[in-house]
Amino acid sequence: MAESFLIKSEPLKYKESDLKTEEMIINLGPQHPSTHGVLRLEVVTDGEIVVDVVPHMGYLHRCFEKHAESLAFNQTIPYTDRMDYVAAMNNEWAFVMGVEQMLGIDKEIPKRIEYIRVLVAELNRIASHFIAIGTFGMDIGAITPFLWMMRDREHILRMLEWASGARMLYNYIWVGGLFYDLPVGFEERAKEFVDYLKPKLKDSETLLVNNKIFIERTASIGVLPADLAINYGINGPMLRGSGLKFDLRKIDGYSVYPEIDFDIPVGTGKVGTVGDCWDRNWVRYEECWQSIKIIEQCVEKLLGEHKRTKEFDPRALVPKKIRPKAQDFYVRAENPKGELGFFFRTDGRADQPLRCKARSPSFSNLSVIADISKGCMLADLFAILGSMDLNMGEVDR
Repeated sequence: MAESFLIKSEPLKYKESDLKTEEMIINLGPQHPSTHGVLRLEVVTDGEIVVDVVPHMGYLHRCFEKHAESLAFNQTIPYTDRMDYVAAMNNEWAFVMGVEQMLGIDKEIPKRIEYIRVLVAELNRIASHFIAIGTFGMDIGAITPFLWMMRDREHILRMLEWASGARMLYNYIWVGGLFYDLPVGFEERAKEFVDYLKPKLKDSETLLVNNKIFIERTASIGVLPADLAINYGINGPMLRGSGLKFDLRKIDGYSVYPEIDFDIPVGTGKVGTVGDCWDRNWVRYEECWQSIKIIEQCVEKLLGEHKRTKEFDPRALVPKKIRPKAQDFYVRAENPKGELGFFFRTDGRADQPLRCKARSPSFSNLSVIADISKGCMLADLFAILGSMDLNMGEVDR
């Protein structure tokens, strides 16, 4: 009875009759901390060799798109936080940016607000990458780097909580402005944090990234060639790990990124093959250094040219009523996991979209797992999955 219920609710792609004598089916997962209950892998193996991988996705019941279609635009911002709850600041900024561009007020946003948005988004990018790097090491047996990353990530969460009043789900970036200006002393605290973080990041490089055992477990494993990545719509650090210099902060040049000096790290096959698990992790590590560089420039601007004044009101441009004209509109932003895009269809009569669709990086990136896993050892499948930095809140709708 229980077996028949399982077959109906969780159908497998493969049946026993499909397998060769030496092959077997293993249900694997959840493995990554963010895949609890919402992702398992149907793995066909021949001994310890992976023959095929079929991802089965469950539900987190975020229902983001349907919520967005029944609420006003500004009421939807807290729901974007929950799509990728370790990069909430980046999510809400992408959504807000789309609404501002639809309304045609994106060029009127004061520079101080834009620099604050970049500052908090890059802090959140580092926090998100620390989760990715730390849990990736833990997936293949390295516990200490995870503890170090969580320790340093905690400093970032405290700073973002200081600014927004919330630990992980912020609702800080509003259409037309911000919930509040930065607290007095935030910029100085950000400078202190950067000085604290630099030696810690170097320690992590020594302990994990250049560790001989880590390299042997990740180099030339799960190789994703650039052409295959493009065909699957792969984006973010996974795409850049395959050697393609594609970053929307440079390509689209939104907000004040064109005024900021930073580089785009790409995988080079330094210790293995271009596009392997090590390259993907290394790109995230290097992006933390670039985010530090961006934060330093934002702090300099916020303490100098765009410093706080008594007259500055971060809500001055926040519209009382959002009523975009009838149109189809798409906006995208470079989030820690890749391109996060929002599509809106509006009729010009309501303050909520007729249709809202989210294009999330985790969903696209998960789609390539079968192609880069076939023929690998079963133990390497954990490394491949960990190197993808998935968040299932983005996959579920």
